[in-house]
Amino acid sequence: MNSKRWIALGIAVGLFIFSAIVNVATSLAFGNFSTFSEDLFPTDEEFMETVLEEGDLIYKIAVLDVNGAIMDTGDVSSFFQSAGYDHRAFLRMLDKAAEDDSVRGILIRVNSPGGGVVESAEIHDRIKDIQAETEKPVYISMGSIAASGGYYIAAPADKIYASPETLTGSLGVIFQSLNYSGLAEKYGVMMETVKSGPYKDIMSPTREMTEDERQILQSMINNSYSGFVKVISEGRNLSEEQVRKIADGRIYDGRQAKDLQLIDEFGYWEDAIEGLKADFDLGDVTVIQYEAAYGFSSIFSMGAQKWFSNDIEMNSLMKLLSQPNAPRPMYLYQE
Repeated sequence: MNSKRWIALGIAVGLFIFSAIVNVATSLAFGNFSTFSEDLFPTDEEFMETVLEEGDLIYKIAVLDVNGAIMDTGDVSSFFQSAGYDHRAFLRMLDKAAEDDSVRGILIRVNSPGGGVVESAEIHDRIKDIQAETEKPVYISMGSIAASGGYYIAAPADKIYASPETLTGSLGVIFQSLNYSGLAEKYGVMMETVKSGPYKDIMSPTREMTEDERQILQSMINNSYSGFVKVISEGRNLSEEQVRKIADGRIYDGRQAKDLQLIDEFGYWEDAIEGLKADFDLGDVTVIQYEAAYGFSSIFSMGAQKWFSNDIEMNSLMKLLSQPNAPRPMYLYQE
């Protein structure tokens, strides 16, 4: 075989290898690599335990994080989705902490402007169940912000810590939608709608809302707001009248929140840990944090994500396509 044929063969092999790499990366970008990776590298645990403070090897305090908007985007299967709060994974972490007999207390670090009404209620109810069924104390440490739904999930805690500079409050419900009918009219764009009932296109962005529609939505908001008030009243041992006076949507800093009995103590998460140990006589327990277990697929996905991260237009398109169009009530603080 002459040199030209060797060169041609080398190029063909190189192209084959490159094609295989691209196919794997593409499957990661637009599909789910977990089945393949689990076959190669099976794992038994979904979460790792990272030790934050060494202590007694028998008993533990589990630290969990709510960081970002409290939204259920489903189980993440594409590396185009940026890292952030994973609602389903967080609920499973709560279950793990509840079922682990060696866990004697739970600290949830909240750094969130809030989020969905349903998601916030899920976390709240799960915390209440843990307290009732396991009698494990649940403490909250607020970060730079723990507003609206971020406060909703904190309300049932045995004790809430925050910094004097923490932004909290924004107690209430919001329901928003864009109205671009004026812009559409300016450019001669019309939306033709055929509907089965007069309210099927309620909150349509292509027309003005009617007064009847506004009353329908306000009734929904009032129901969610009453539920929020009840959660705070029960969690903080305040009368509903007291809660309604302060739950007008405004935000509070940590000092104001303490005066209004929305939080218990000033301090950071380390202070909350020490308070939890002292209040429940837990002694020198180990403090651990739950984190996602990184197998081969996670490492490969992160590498692929870094590889594709320069394609800003593709990332933006994927994010845009993943967003729901329908408005919904939210426990959310918006600047």
